[in-house]
Amino acid sequence: MTQSKRGPRTASKRQLRVGEELRHVIAEILSRDLIHDPDVAGASVTISEVKPSPDMRNATVYVTSLGGVNEEAVIAGLNRTAGVIQGEMGRQLTMKFTPRLVFRKDDSFAYGSHIDELIRKNQSPEDSK
Repeated sequence: MTQSKRGPRTASKRQLRVGEELRHVIAEILSRDLIHDPDVAGASVTISEVKPSPDMRNATVYVTSLGGVNEEAVIAGLNRTAGVIQGEMGRQLTMKFTPRLVFRKDDSFAYGSHIDELIRKNQSPEDSK
């Protein structure tokens, strides 16, 4: 019996809804300066997306820092303080489990600007009229 190859699953409506709620809650927690890690304190962080796993026990949080300044240090600091953020989330959410958070760098903005640059470079002068 052969197994069919399946690509990555698309997120369910519930995953999208929970991801958006988690994004709002995490952004609110970070805006209140509850994190005392020196790499995170005072850093301006944008949370672009939160992708929860299908069982809602884990979530990947995609972040960028303002201007890309100390981005690796900020993400490392967020991963160190994920337990504090998770604990605060547990007080604000009414979920059965509070997801375990993993912070990752969001490359979608850089990728989008790269694609835009390629399109502009390959545009002929008559197309811009």
